[in-house]
Amino acid sequence: MDDGMRIVVIGGGMAGTRLAQQLAPYRTAPGLTVTVVGEERHPPYNRVLLAEVLAGRYAPAMITLPGAGGTDSGGDGGTGAPRRAVRLDRADRLVVCDDGTALPYDRLVLATGSNPVLPPLRGLFEEGSDELPLGAHCFRTMDDCLALASAAGHGTRVVVVGGGLLGVSAAQALAARGARVVLAQQGEHLMERHLDGTAAALLRGHLEAQGVEVHIECRARGLLTQRMPDGRRAVRSVELSDGYCLGAELVVLACGVRPRVGLAQAAGIDVAKGVVVDDRLRTSDPAVHAIGDCAQHDGVLYGLAGAAHDQADVLARVLAQEAGGAATASDAPRYTGTRALTRLTLTPGTGTGSARDTGTSSPDVPPLDVAAFGDPVPGPGDDVLRLTDATRGAYRKVVVRGDRLVGGILLGDLAAVGTVAGVWEGDEPLPSAPLLHLLTDDGGY
Repeated sequence: MDDGMRIVVIGGGMAGTRLAQQLAPYRTAPGLTVTVVGEERHPPYNRVLLAEVLAGRYAPAMITLPGAGGTDSGGDGGTGAPRRAVRLDRADRLVVCDDGTALPYDRLVLATGSNPVLPPLRGLFEEGSDELPLGAHCFRTMDDCLALASAAGHGTRVVVVGGGLLGVSAAQALAARGARVVLAQQGEHLMERHLDGTAAALLRGHLEAQGVEVHIECRARGLLTQRMPDGRRAVRSVELSDGYCLGAELVVLACGVRPRVGLAQAAGIDVAKGVVVDDRLRTSDPAVHAIGDCAQHDGVLYGLAGAAHDQADVLARVLAQEAGGAATASDAPRYTGTRALTRLTLTPGTGTGSARDTGTSSPDVPPLDVAAFGDPVPGPGDDVLRLTDATRGAYRKVVVRGDRLVGGILLGDLAAVGTVAGVWEGDEPLPSAPLLHLLTDDGGY
């Protein structure tokens, strides 16, 4: 690494921070610098745990990523004061920021993440304005989380639009704060991307036991607002497609996310749904890489923390080899994809201000674990194993093709999830013992 390398990372989230951490051992080399450009005013944090902060179980500082503090943006890997990259000059290899600075790079890494998708609700925006009305929130960043936590108190009327992973997490966390929550899901059941109808019905029952009112096949059509004395608009209700209105003081827009590809697109870098990368996480410009939510590898957008970590780890090795001049086509590290398992733990509120204080939920609602992986819809010739215990609120399903797991759903008290996850993530042949052992409480073979 005698020649050094200037690495600029755009994005101070989980992917960018992980990359900076993995490059830390190499920053003792003369001339090797890592500069992270981050927009958020908070130290980098674990976005997966935002619902725990919203529920009041964790303080914001508790989800700060290891090693996120104590550095600045002057070239040693920290994010420092927030600033936003506004333009890429690929010809001169510069990142132009909104504070007027231009950062030179030898290698650029796009870790720009994703933006929340805003539904096409009538009344969401006024003509010529992109400002949300008071009481309308996304749930994507720490600022979103803190704003919701500040506004949602005991008995606050909240409508969550969207019943995917994010919407379910937000609804449960707000119920844990004692809010009166209505969850409106347009699809046939909750978490359609991850669960089948049986598992979704058990999940719905769990939410309803905590006082969450769940509406399925229910499309939100518009947002009704009222004008405040200061001239700003404030949420009053959510209008459904059948004309029924749900009264609301807060509305959470949890309708999915979309990769942030604007910088790459404007710079002429190849973009499909995300920024297209190869096995070395390179874009169509060999000096520019992409990782995390914004990256599309082999046609796949992962949008999961595990994939972001895997990509950051591989890219750190790629960049370290290039900085040392040792990389060859044969021995270069390669990213071959992530066998991701989606986990969600729903823990009912406890104590003052929790959902159980509203009188609408059972005082004995246990925590609920949800795990989903692969494709849970069997194909021709696939074997399916299901175990259902409605009394305990447990459901386990795996789809097997030959000697491999191809998908599964686990819901309830998941003592066996570690075993199943290990077999799935390692793409291992199934054990010779009966398949039923995969789904037993002890997870043994």
